[in-house]
Amino acid sequence: MTPASRLKKLSNYIFECAHLLYWIYFQPYTLKKWLQQIDPDLQPNDNPYLELKKNPHNRGLQRYAGQVFWLTIITPQLAVFIVGVIYFVTTKESFDWLDSETFLLGWAIGQIILRFGSVIWGSKFQFWALGVLILFIIVSQFLGGVASGVASGVTSGVAFGITLGVTSGVAFGVTFGVTFGVTLGVTSGVAFGITLGVTSGVAFGVTFGVTFIFGVLRVYFWLPELLWMGWLFLSTSKGRFARNLKYLPPYYDQIIHLPLPFISTMIVKAYRENPAVARKTINYLINSTNQKQVATKATINIALDILARCATINAIAAIPEQLAWIPSYSTETNNVLPQLLDISRTVQSAEMATSPYRKSEILKQTVNSLTQLQTSLALVKNPAVANVAGNIVQSWLGILETAQDILKDQSRYAQEIPQVYIAGASLEPETAKNRFKGRQDLFREIENIALMSPPPTLLLYGNRRTGKTSTLKYLPQKLGGDLIPLLVDVHAIATAETLPGVARSLARQIVDDARISRNLTLRLPDKDDLRTDPFLTLQEWFTDIERTAPGKRFLLCLDEYERLEEVVTATNSRAPLNFLRHIIQHRAAWTLLFSGSHTLDEIDNYWSDYLISTRYIRLTYLEKSEAEELIIHPIPDFPDIYLPEAVTRIIYWTRCQPYLVQLLCSELVNYLNQQHSQNVLNIKATAMDIDNIIPNALVSGSLYFNEFWDQTLNSTQQKSLRNLIQHLNPTPEDQRNWNKLINKEILEYDENKRICFQVPLIERSITQKIAE
Repeated sequence: MTPASRLKKLSNYIFECAHLLYWIYFQPYTLKKWLQQIDPDLQPNDNPYLELKKNPHNRGLQRYAGQVFWLTIITPQLAVFIVGVIYFVTTKESFDWLDSETFLLGWAIGQIILRFGSVIWGSKFQFWALGVLILFIIVSQFLGGVASGVASGVTSGVAFGITLGVTSGVAFGVTFGVTFGVTLGVTSGVAFGITLGVTSGVAFGVTFGVTFIFGVLRVYFWLPELLWMGWLFLSTSKGRFARNLKYLPPYYDQIIHLPLPFISTMIVKAYRENPAVARKTINYLINSTNQKQVATKATINIALDILARCATINAIAAIPEQLAWIPSYSTETNNVLPQLLDISRTVQSAEMATSPYRKSEILKQTVNSLTQLQTSLALVKNPAVANVAGNIVQSWLGILETAQDILKDQSRYAQEIPQVYIAGASLEPETAKNRFKGRQDLFREIENIALMSPPPTLLLYGNRRTGKTSTLKYLPQKLGGDLIPLLVDVHAIATAETLPGVARSLARQIVDDARISRNLTLRLPDKDDLRTDPFLTLQEWFTDIERTAPGKRFLLCLDEYERLEEVVTATNSRAPLNFLRHIIQHRAAWTLLFSGSHTLDEIDNYWSDYLISTRYIRLTYLEKSEAEELIIHPIPDFPDIYLPEAVTRIIYWTRCQPYLVQLLCSELVNYLNQQHSQNVLNIKATAMDIDNIIPNALVSGSLYFNEFWDQTLNSTQQKSLRNLIQHLNPTPEDQRNWNKLINKEILEYDENKRICFQVPLIERSITQKIAE
């Protein structure tokens, strides 16, 4: 090898060592990725000498261990030399090279022992050598004089070199070697010698404190970075923020511990100029630095900035796509950002609605949501977020209210019948206020029973889609102020697989519904207490609720209560049912209302032990006058589209079952709008029109009809209904099943005392299913 090639090889090796040193001090995330290329399991804090003993044939690991060896020896020496020169120039005082170099000589010896001891004898040798050296330190204290100081410095350096080498990796070893060596040099080495004595507590504390501040917090790097950050921000003009993001200090120093101003502000301004560059910077801060909090703040501010600059309804509707890359930081924004994003999605769905009326109805939801959000902003802990969000809400309200007024005018002149019937989901009081008809006697009965002392347990039962859930949702509007209804969806509770999960879900739903139904703010029970003893915690929490609303009565409504059986199976415990029985027996202020499609004699026998003194309330079909009101006047100002014969025909097919009434009316509106595109508002529906839409209704309502057949009826009942439809001679089992179905309001006796279906539309669906 020629001298020139040797020199080039040496210079490359020195360059690699310098690059590694830079990564150690400034880019540990980059160092980690580089080490994983050498060995997927190699970490910066791993001792490379011990790792090399495990894998001696890894050439990359061999080179890395050699570089670590030279860095840990030479870097502290160079650092002390530089600091010594600076110290002499600035103070004009001599630097105590002897004490500093005595320690660093010991440090170098320790690293040599560590390196070659690991290779030859393994890690046990270092611990034996460390013990001997510590013993030598103690003995040297009794020798006195310069010999004692030199011995202490060398042996202490060796001890530190071995200890830090064995217990830590290259990053901490080099960093500690430099910072402690420099600190030791500045304090003239005297303090360290004293610290080994009995009376050295203060001196060592000061020394180690300086080492910690300058070494761990890296103040000597942060100060110039702070100045650079301030100059960069102040010197960056409009249109150059995105271009200057690459000069941010975190790109050169990945482990900045102390705060730097303006980074978040620069990223927000850069996003306006070049979103891709700003997002790249955010990803870098999250994945390759310890500036995750800064990146989160920038992300939130970008989102709020985009929301604040929406000036049209189209801009609001475009928000979901614009911010699809942003997670919902509910904790940092007190749930403001997720709510605004949900509202923008609703606006987007309004834009895709098929008629001006439907658009107007959907926008009404967003206006209500914005109004509620505006009220809740008083609870936001971050004043800056609350102020920005308040301005956004006020601006959006103006945009959406104006759009809603325009759509209302358009819907008045549109040549189509507005689609206002809701066939499927339960009715929401905020969006379907006028479409809930009747049930006044039911509400009165529930209130009277709930206010009894002591109150019985209530069981609201009825066939599927008869309006049980809708009735429960309307309770806050129908009951007096002394009674606080709290709706709990047991279907949601049944998704939990542990008892603490069940208790948390129950508590969360109670808190949410208390706020919705009576604007009552309840605190959630402690998470740790729920984890330790969930239902005892809930018992104590119920006492707190009673103190929160003194003198009030509580109506706890458990919708789809049968799914508690799934909870019992999943948790292998009846603790939730025992808790409910405790409420029934010992909480006079609480009334439990179970809602479902089964009575107690239709479910497992153990329920009778829990539902004590149960009062049954049956939810049946609407009264004829109530059904007519729903058909003709679902909302105020609904056009007159029915001949009397059409109304009569709808009642015939549905028997005033509320879901089926909504289903036929919805299909009729679609049918009339399609059949009469011109002057449709002048068309009157006939009985023939109702008969014509029956096939369509069976298709669009297939989910309900299939559910009725598969879940409401068991296999023997299905067989008995087949025999009834096919006019076969009934068996004794058929007669028993028919009697049960009469009690469930599926069958009845006609005027000739013959068994028949109560609802012709259900009969048509079953007949069609049997024929398939």
